[in-house]
Amino acid sequence: MKTIDELLADGVSGKRVFVRADLNVPLADGTITDDGRIRAVLPTVKALADAGAKVVVASHLGRPKGTPDPAFSLAPAATRLGELLGGDVAFATDTVGDSAEATVAGLTDGQVAVIENLRFNAGETSKDDAERAAFAGQLAALADVYVGDGFGAVHRKHASVFDLPKQLPHYAGYLIATEVGVLKKLTEDVKRPYVVALGGAKVSDKLAVIDQLLGKADRLLIGGGMAYTFLKAKGYEVGISLLQEDQVPVVKEYMERAEKSGVELVLPVDVLVSTEFPDLKTKAPATFTTVGADAIPADQEGLDIGPKTRELYASKLADAATVFWNGPMGVFEHPDYAEGTRAVAQALVESKGFTVVGGGDSAAAVRTLGFDENAFGHISTGGGASLEYLEGKTLPGLAALED
Repeated sequence: MKTIDELLADGVSGKRVFVRADLNVPLADGTITDDGRIRAVLPTVKALADAGAKVVVASHLGRPKGTPDPAFSLAPAATRLGELLGGDVAFATDTVGDSAEATVAGLTDGQVAVIENLRFNAGETSKDDAERAAFAGQLAALADVYVGDGFGAVHRKHASVFDLPKQLPHYAGYLIATEVGVLKKLTEDVKRPYVVALGGAKVSDKLAVIDQLLGKADRLLIGGGMAYTFLKAKGYEVGISLLQEDQVPVVKEYMERAEKSGVELVLPVDVLVSTEFPDLKTKAPATFTTVGADAIPADQEGLDIGPKTRELYASKLADAATVFWNGPMGVFEHPDYAEGTRAVAQALVESKGFTVVGGGDSAAAVRTLGFDENAFGHISTGGGASLEYLEGKTLPGLAALED
């Protein structure tokens, strides 16, 4: 795929450059709680602006249902982008209407604008090819060139990701180029030992990537809510822990495959359990006990990996030459259940290998728990996109840029 460096070499002064970013940041009462995704697109936006382009930044935020919803406005993201750039960023209150047209028309060379949430228009996410293409055509009218840099959305067949690049000269931004380069290190000529730590709530979200990793990884560490389906597959009582009963047969098959193929599949040996889910708003102290993974009471729920498991996982990560981590080990949003996730993050920090944090909640946890982002080899901006790439799927947004 062509990169932004090639575009800059050709000259962009005076050109309207549409940057499909991923500004899908978490908000609490209109305040951004993690600006990592905005910071990730800064190098691309700044390079274009410094070269004299009229930069039109677009993104989705949340899941509005094809109509404007103030709760999902990109206005806070536009304000934060301006703060990070050190200058004013114009904001259009619609996607392709009068405000967007006027805002873009009013840009001078080197200025940046953000248009409103793309998902306020039903054409962005439509499954109808013609409807998507029509919306992409309206977006194309705002620009001369397209730069794809919203890695967190490249696994979506959406108008601004898949259809719009077909209608304009298109290039990959710095973020996408970096993300793809990192993923190739995880799939092609991987340095070993290759250790993958997977957590998160649902095992069904990770089955396809586990299927692929059973032929690539040397070691798989399983934590989070998904671990209880594995423990159930071993015949253990898991109480009222998060469980996908229908996935137990598949998990059993994967466990057998791992043993036959020589992949070390490591499960929790102890867990923190409680009869109550913690209060994530007040962060009130939780009441919990630590039990063996084979001794979870029938009326209690596993909420984090225990201290022995933390030590075990750290030891399994210590000699890794390549590490990919996706998904927290427990309910990290509450301090009493954050230590498992903290232990995995700390092990990556101490690792001498190439470490990749696979976006989503893992990236949020790293920041929430106060880790230095520079201590990791790479923190991805797209958990879902990273997983689908590792599954071997064709990602629509990348395919469109390669075309």
